[in-house]
Amino acid sequence: MPDAAPKMIFVNLPVRDLPASIAFYEAVGAVRNNDFADATTQMVSFSDAIHVMLLTHERFSSFTPRKIPDAHETAQVLLALSEASRADVDATTEKALAAGGTEPNPRQDHGFMYGRSFADLDGHIWEVAWMDMEAAMATHEAAAS
Repeated sequence: MPDAAPKMIFVNLPVRDLPASIAFYEAVGAVRNNDFADATTQMVSFSDAIHVMLLTHERFSSFTPRKIPDAHETAQVLLALSEASRADVDATTEKALAAGGTEPNPRQDHGFMYGRSFADLDGHIWEVAWMDMEAAMATHEAAAS
């Protein structure tokens, strides 16, 4: 059997102000991909496998008849990004805050895992986390015995 292509994720987010949202995500570290862009849509990528489709409310509504909730008041998903270190978690979160985002939740420091979160301009929450996998596994094994 041939090797399957690696899976990718495309997160579709409804946004009220497409240019402002593009600027926000670029400030956080995403890269614009103009191959998938028009007046209603812009793809930005965090990696070769993690892509965010920023869609105006009108464009998003063409994919579903469901109402778009106000993410400042409700949450349907919490999105998560991994980082290589605690310092990278802080740097990404601070970039989001400097670009107009907010930090909706307190920092989480479990020793082997460290995380912070930010909400984008439309209120979508992103959790940014670093984990020492060896320490996490050791903690898990100790708790199981």
